[in-house]
Amino acid sequence: MSSSAIEIGALAPLSRPGWVEAGEHLLAGMELAALEINEAGGIAGRPLRLVVRDTAADPNKAVAAVDELARLGVVALAGEYHSVVARAAAARAHALGLPFLCASAVLDALCEQPTPWVARLAPAQSHGWRIYADFLLGEGHRRIAVAADASVYWAAGTGILREHLAARGGVLIELDARALSPAALCDQLFEQRATAVLMLAGYPEPAVPIVKAVRHDPRLPGMRIGAPAGQPEFAEWMAALGVDGAAIPFLRYLPERLGSSAMRIEAALRERLGVAPSFVAFEGYDTITVLAEAMRSHGARREGIVEAWSQRTFESSRGPLRFSRVPGIDVLQWAWPPVQVVERDPSKPDRFRVLHTGA
Repeated sequence: MSSSAIEIGALAPLSRPGWVEAGEHLLAGMELAALEINEAGGIAGRPLRLVVRDTAADPNKAVAAVDELARLGVVALAGEYHSVVARAAAARAHALGLPFLCASAVLDALCEQPTPWVARLAPAQSHGWRIYADFLLGEGHRRIAVAADASVYWAAGTGILREHLAARGGVLIELDARALSPAALCDQLFEQRATAVLMLAGYPEPAVPIVKAVRHDPRLPGMRIGAPAGQPEFAEWMAALGVDGAAIPFLRYLPERLGSSAMRIEAALRERLGVAPSFVAFEGYDTITVLAEAMRSHGARREGIVEAWSQRTFESSRGPLRFSRVPGIDVLQWAWPPVQVVERDPSKPDRFRVLHTGA
C-alpha cells in the first residue's frame, strides 16, 4: 500500500463525565473496521488511519476537536455517542464543509438547518422513542412517569413521549430526578398511581439510586422500570445495580438475529473489548465501513463522500443502508436501522430478551 494515509477524525467520549464505556465500544468498532479495510488493501491502495479525539461529553471540546481535525486535513469525521456533543460537532462540520457521519447520537435536531455535510446511522429519537412508547402501551401502561434530568436530550425525549402517549389515551407524569430524593420520587410514583417509570437521567447519579429505591419500595412491587436511552446495555450498569439492573427494557439498534457477517464482527469485537459488544460498537464499525465504501466509489475527498451518501446503498453489519431526507430532520438519515426493545434476563443477566421489534 502507499504510505500516504487517508485520515478520518474519530470522535468519542473516552473520559468522564462522558460515558466512557460507550466511547470505548464506539471506538472499538471504528478501529476494527479500519483494521479490516487496511488488511484488504485500504482505499485504492492507501491505508486508512483514524485520528482519535476524546470529547468527554463536552460540546466545547468537540468543537475544538473538529477545528483541529479540519486543520490536520482529515477527509471526514466519524463517531460520537452523546447527542448534545454530536450536535455541536455537526454544526461546526457544516460550517467548515467537512463530512460528519454520526454513529450513535439520536437527537432529532442534530443540525438547526438543512445540510449535506452531516449524515446519521442511528435512528432519530422520535422514531425509536415512539416505538418504545408503543411497547409500554402494549403492556397495558397508561400512567407512565419519567424521572428526568435537565438536558436538551432528556427534554426532547420527554416531549416525544408526552405527545405520543396523549394521542393514545396515555398520561405522562414528569418528575424531577434531581430535585426529588429517591424516596420522595417513590412517594410521587405511589401517589400519582404510575405503573411505569422511565430513567431519563444521568448515570450513575441520579439513575442508580432511583432504581434501587423503586425496586425496594414495598408500595411499588409491580412498577415497570424502563430506560429507553440504553443505559442497561453496558456492563457498568449491572456492576452498579446487580440483579436490580435486570428486567429494565431499553432500546437497542440491532436485528433480532445477526447474519453470518455480523456474527464474525461480533466475535472480533468481543475479543477486542473483552466483553460482549454493545450495539454502539456495531454503529462504530458501520460508520467507518460506510465512509470507506463512499471513498472507494467517489474518491477520497470531502465532496465525493457527500455525493456518495445521497447516491448509493451501502452494506453494513446490520443490513443494507441508504440515506434519505426524512421530514423534520435536517441531516441525511438511515431510515431506519433495526430497532428492538430488549431487557436483561434476571436469571441470566448477560442474556438479552427481545420484548418488542419496531416497524
